[in-house]
Amino acid sequence: MQPATNKALFITVEGGEGVGKTTNMAYIRDFMRRHNIQHTHTREPGGTPLAEQLRELLLAKRDEPVDEVAELLMVFAARAQHLKRKILPSLAAGRTVLCDRFTDATYAYQGYGRGLSLALIQQLEQTVQRGVHPDLTILLDLPVDVGLQRASDRAALDRFECEKIEFFNRVREGYLARAKLNSERFAVIDASRDLASVQADIEQVLMRFYQLEAL
Repeated sequence: MQPATNKALFITVEGGEGVGKTTNMAYIRDFMRRHNIQHTHTREPGGTPLAEQLRELLLAKRDEPVDEVAELLMVFAARAQHLKRKILPSLAAGRTVLCDRFTDATYAYQGYGRGLSLALIQQLEQTVQRGVHPDLTILLDLPVDVGLQRASDRAALDRFECEKIEFFNRVREGYLARAKLNSERFAVIDASRDLASVQADIEQVLMRFYQLEAL
């Protein structure tokens, strides 16, 4: 992780089902407000009207099986629109971008989970992103069975959340592999603990990253 306080940064939060991304994204946004960090909050897939429509297509349960490559292309179509219309303009305006999932999720879900070629994903990444990558990625890690139990206690499950546990084990393996491969930008947080402990670790990561002193 390379801290920088004089420019807009691109920060992502990643993790499988039930790891607490929504709650901890809100905590990070509060951290940024407390430290007067101008930011844009967004998510993937989604973030713009067109990308949100693609999100709905991706998550909706349907009778017709979704081809894995079609799924991958929809993910990157949404990402291309998201980058062009929201992420890059926000960064250019000097606003840090805080994004709920990004391309690491594609490697985890479509690569490891679905078994698609990592080389194909990398090719699409290069075509769509043109060198744009997060400066910091916070990975909330949790045993799959615990995460799925948490997810089942929420609203109705979407198409991805209905996958079998083997799929999510592969997704978690993919995330941890990405963290190992990109250790300079990843901070892995044990999300199996109580919320206060998880958020204390997130706070420490952000304080170090921004080179801040306690208020």
